[in-house]
Amino acid sequence: MRKSVAALMLTSVLALSACNPILRTHGYVPTADAKPQAINPNTDTKASVLASLGSPSVEGTFDEDVEEDTWYYINQVRERYAYLRPQIQEQSVTMISFNADGQVTRVAEYGIEDRRIINYSNRETPTRGRELSVLEQIFGTIGRIPTDRLGGDQQNVPGGPGGPR
Repeated sequence: MRKSVAALMLTSVLALSACNPILRTHGYVPTADAKPQAINPNTDTKASVLASLGSPSVEGTFDEDVEEDTWYYINQVRERYAYLRPQIQEQSVTMISFNADGQVTRVAEYGIEDRRIINYSNRETPTRGRELSVLEQIFGTIGRIPTDRLGGDQQNVPGGPGGPR
């Protein structure tokens, strides 16, 4: 009786400990003295932003205006329970835009409520030719054995009698 109670308690403790979430922080983690919100438009430059915040998480590639450059500092906190897929608990994206001279023109902060879900297309590009079944792949070489392995005539084989050397 005593062993079964101890085993039951041990099993319940192990089961409950598996339910604790694991929190992981991904991306840019601001320090106490350098926060992206402290960047001032028209006073800071690319060099001062790089010195205070470091390299951006992502640089904009599809800017509307070629004269403008955009940096993004992205931070996420994900929560995971045992074998389940992680869920995003917190997310912040700081967008800093620069003009052609390198001056900061705009600083914007986006949170998890501003995100948009994108449905990916699962279409595949078809390959050229035809697809072989498993049986065609296994038995497809029967009858295609070169005649030189069977001791046949080598007249038409390159390097054989009468062929180019």
